[in-house]
Parts: sequence; C-alpha cells; structure tokens
Amino acid sequence: MKSLGINWFIEGSIDFEHKKYILLDYLQEINRHFDKSRLYPNLSDLIFHHNNLLDFRNNKTALQQTFPQRLTKADIAAVKLTYQKIVQDDNAMAEIESIIYYALAKMNPAIQTGKEIYDFVESRLVIDPIGLVPLMPYHGYFSLRNGKERTNYIYEYQVTIFEHKDDKFRGINVQFVDTYEQSIVATPENIKLDLIRRRKHLPNPAVYYVQSDIAFPLEQTLLPVAKRSLVKYISSAA
Repeated sequence: MKSLGINWFIEGSIDFEHKKYILLDYLQEINRHFDKSRLYPNLSDLIFHHNNLLDFRNNKTALQQTFPQRLTKADIAAVKLTYQKIVQDDNAMAEIESIIYYALAKMNPAIQTGKEIYDFVESRLVIDPIGLVPLMPYHGYFSLRNGKERTNYIYEYQVTIFEHKDDKFRGINVQFVDTYEQSIVATPENIKLDLIRRRKHLPNPAVYYVQSDIAFPLEQTLLPVAKRSLVKYISSAA
C-alpha cells in the first residue's frame, strides 16, 4: 500500500496544494482497499496519521511526545530541528495549520468507513469455547473458519497485559500452527485433542472456535478482527 511519511505535512516544501495532492493520493489507495473490505494495515495506518496531526496541532511545543509510537531518538531530534526552523515563520505555520485542518477533514470519513467495516466484520463472528475452559484462559489455541470454506486455520495465542499511565490494556500475540479440513471426523473437539497430544507445552489449553458466516480477506481483515474480538471475549468471560 502507498504510505505517508511520518512527518509528511512538515517535511520538504510546505505547500498546501502539494501536500493536498500527496494526501488525496494516499486516501485514494486507502479507499480502494476498504472497497474490497481490506482493513489492515490500512485502518491502523490511517488512524496513526490522524492522531499524529491532532497531537501536533494541539501540542506543538511538546514534540517529543508528538510521535511516540514510531519515532526513534534520531527521528525526534529531526522533528525538533524542523520545527525550530519553521516556528519563527508565521506564513509557514499558517500553511501547516491549513494542511492539518484539511487533512483531518478528509481523513475522518475514511476512518469512519474503516470502523463501519470493522464493526460489520465483528458482527459476523461467532466465538465458542471448545470443551472446558481453564481458569486462566490467556494462553491456548483458536480455530478460525472463513465463511463457508472448509479449511480451518489453527493459531496459538497468548493474551498479554501492558500498562499505560492511566490504565491497563490487553493485547494478543498469535502464531500460526496448522490447517485442517473440517469434516465429520475432523471436528473442533477432535482437533483440540490432537493439539494437546502433539503440543506438550500446553497440557490444558483454552481452545476456541471462531467462525464468520461471510468470507472476508483472511490476513487483512478476518484474522485481525478475530484477534481483537477474542481478547474481548476472553476478558469478559474470565
């Protein structure tokens, strides 16, 4: 996918028409993916840039905190240097503010479209535990079925907890394990028994069966949404 540079709106020539062209080209690519229900990494990348613009606009003097997710120390130093060069130029700052205002207005509808796709995909998912679930269900497996396809994708998952300054958040790490073709013999219950037999490091895993009734792009949509949905399901059930 086409991508924006981290500092796209302040680097190079600070010209509204030029930045507008760059932005619209990027959003056209994003929307092409959304038209095919391809959410990731498009939605997360779009939200990242949207938040960067908000941070810059609302907190221009605290540039070290402007891009906390991706920037190295060298990147932060470069942003500070760029800002110091333009901060004394009222015309440049006015142009940047126009670029930011325009970009936010154009990004908002695309983000809304992405969120609507996400919500729709999530609404088509059903998550069922297979057999008894252990008291600590944060490490185990899930079987993912995409619409009416017979192929099931098995993933090992581990729910992680990380702390923010104001709260705790849950994330999930997954690793692809295997596939199997669903049949009268290869049921989710039998697959669970086979996983326990073959993979001794998890003698009593939680195992979930996750299925959508509509087929979606697997890697770009279904798997990312399934991962987030599984975290919510486990967190509410635990």
